[in-house]
Amino acid sequence: MTTPVLAGKVALVTGGSRGLGRGIALGLARHGADVIIASRKLAACDAVAAEIKSLGRKSLAVAADLGKLDDIRNLVAKSVAEFGRIDILVNNAGTSPVNKMAVDIEEWAWDKIFNTNLKGAFFCAQETAKVMMKEKSGKIINIASAAGQEGSPFLAPYGASKAALIHLTRTLALEWAPHGIRVNAIGPATFEVGVSESIIAHKAMADTIIAKTPLGRLGKVEDLIGAVILFASDASDYITGQTLFIDGGWLA
Repeated sequence: MTTPVLAGKVALVTGGSRGLGRGIALGLARHGADVIIASRKLAACDAVAAEIKSLGRKSLAVAADLGKLDDIRNLVAKSVAEFGRIDILVNNAGTSPVNKMAVDIEEWAWDKIFNTNLKGAFFCAQETAKVMMKEKSGKIINIASAAGQEGSPFLAPYGASKAALIHLTRTLALEWAPHGIRVNAIGPATFEVGVSESIIAHKAMADTIIAKTPLGRLGKVEDLIGAVILFASDASDYITGQTLFIDGGWLA
């Protein structure tokens, strides 16, 4: 019997209670990892943790607001107390609460988006890297977006936060390479779940996006798992600072 590629690894997935995060967490577990699930609602995290345990893996659910540094520190501390280390971090937590033209964006929306999408991702990476440095190895995977690579009408703060996350990925890869930590990003385009749900709820908009996508459909959770496993496993040991877009050919 073949040993799962992530056997013996411990993964932390932020925003892991629903949508893409849930799919990523389950994908990591199916490939052998024990998984920590973090999001703001503990009951939702517990439900995914139960699914992971049903696959024969260990799991821990932790409630955390990724816009708050104290919550991030508590999350990492609980993870290390339970498992002793963190081998993989998937910075998936993200939000896009408004779809408005830039002239109509309010300060609260800008702050909420950047607090979660950029500040939260940075400090999760920072706190986790401190743990990984002790092991002289680790994989950090930032979930960016195709919106961070192109102009994104109605998504100005979201696109800007994801563009910044792509840049941050490169910078952290450079700084942490001497410590054996690889930092890469994945950039989904429009998927059936996640922050895109409010967009594709409008059939006309979904149809327009599909028509402009070379592969002729929206992304599915399953389309993302292979890239996550690549960046989480030994197969990516010579890859760092890269962003892989999972977009059905959108950016082409």
